[in-house]
Amino acid sequence: MQSDLPAQVIFADLPVPCLLVNAQGEILTANILLQEHLNVSEKRMLGQHLTTFISPADEVAGLLKRALNAETISSDAFYTVRGHRPYTLYASQQADGYISVILIAEGNRLEAEVQSRRHEVAEAVSRIALERAHEIKNPLAALRGATQLLSEQVRGDALEIIQHMLTDVDRIKERVDGFLQVGPRANIQMHPINIHILIDDVVKDVDGIQIQRAFDPSIPDLVCHERRLRQAIENLWSNAIEACSDLIVWQTRIEHGVILSEHRGAVLSIKITSNGVAIPAHIRDKMFEPYVTAKSRGNGLGLSIVQQVVQEHGGKVVVNSELMRTSFTVYLPLKTEKK
Repeated sequence: MQSDLPAQVIFADLPVPCLLVNAQGEILTANILLQEHLNVSEKRMLGQHLTTFISPADEVAGLLKRALNAETISSDAFYTVRGHRPYTLYASQQADGYISVILIAEGNRLEAEVQSRRHEVAEAVSRIALERAHEIKNPLAALRGATQLLSEQVRGDALEIIQHMLTDVDRIKERVDGFLQVGPRANIQMHPINIHILIDDVVKDVDGIQIQRAFDPSIPDLVCHERRLRQAIENLWSNAIEACSDLIVWQTRIEHGVILSEHRGAVLSIKITSNGVAIPAHIRDKMFEPYVTAKSRGNGLGLSIVQQVVQEHGGKVVVNSELMRTSFTVYLPLKTEKK
């Protein structure tokens, strides 16, 4: 049956669970992800009514009826018949009259909301940063220029004092620049790199820490902004070291089925797992926000910068932390050429 359907409604490559039903609600085709979510093979689904697998039946009927009236519908009122797992369903009528139905697990929907909230925070901080930058950096540059000129005209103890002044001015500039790095950036220059070479260049041997790598050698070059992505990798690496870990594992792999807002297709996952101190529960929901930190030292910008860099590349970052095991996974669109 699947081979007789028009090409535009074949969902095999879509990175979300989806299926196609006829006007009566009978299943015509289902992609692999949907079969995995429902734990039912496509062969067993074909010809069955959608309500065999999704409840409540009256809500399903209403969804299909509205889709047949050329409406694009979404609702979070659904759950699986087996296991009662909550889902949001999106339904729309195709050009040939069939109805496409996409299932988004409740956990994925909540994750999308979290990612959206993080992006809103980054944008708000960016606006503040740009305003403060104009107020601080211009007089700061003038102050450094004057101090540099003064250093060329004095000798002895006075010169040492001025050198300290220059160091402090540079430290202030570095902090201002770090603040600016939290906000969104536009039109960053991308080019292909070998992600494993980049990770190896960042990750150096540290006394007392065992480092393991599980790299997929088949991963093609990643199109990215190398300096910015390096900064994110460095921050994740520093974060794992500062958590008092004695084992840190880096993993890369190609993922299918990961949902990114502006990308359809294969996704690169970069995962760092450490056995150090777990992230305190009270900051887990806001740990990617600027200035949030559980450390006695540090400015709380590290993970904010990681989040922003990943967003610049159209990806997302996910964290899991429990006793003696914390992992950060960065998901990036896997594109082999600049677009």
